[in-house]
Amino acid sequence: MSEVMAPSAAGPAETTGEAELSIGQVAELTGLSVHALRFYEREGMLPTPVRRNPGGRRVYTGRDVDWLVLCTRFRASGMPLTTIRDFVDLVRQGSGNEADRLALLRAHQDRVVAQIAELTECLDAIRHKVEVYERHLAAGTADGLWSGAGPADRCARG
Repeated sequence: MSEVMAPSAAGPAETTGEAELSIGQVAELTGLSVHALRFYEREGMLPTPVRRNPGGRRVYTGRDVDWLVLCTRFRASGMPLTTIRDFVDLVRQGSGNEADRLALLRAHQDRVVAQIAELTECLDAIRHKVEVYERHLAAGTADGLWSGAGPADRCARG
């Protein structure tokens, strides 16, 4: 399996695949709680089982950390757990399904691009309202903004 996270200034650098890390260390590296890490493991969100030491404690690798960071990015971008699980299942199956993986990722990418476009429109509306309020506050005319006057007045004034 060679699925790893691309380096990013927004997250930790890729870790060494052979590092042995405790659940607490992984929680610190990923920003996930210990509870969330156990959930991800229980729900089958990791492509390989987490190894246990002779004392029964989880032993994570750097690859696990990279994968978990990727999963958190998927989640933060709105990818449902079922879709992440589908991706993990494809990775577990090994080579031969890369086109299916790509299709899954492209579909999510398209959703994220559409979401960004919608958020950009929202941000433009918010910026406009900020400018309106700044202008009215500077001119001393803010007292009539959204004052309960008729719809035409509200749209025109704030």
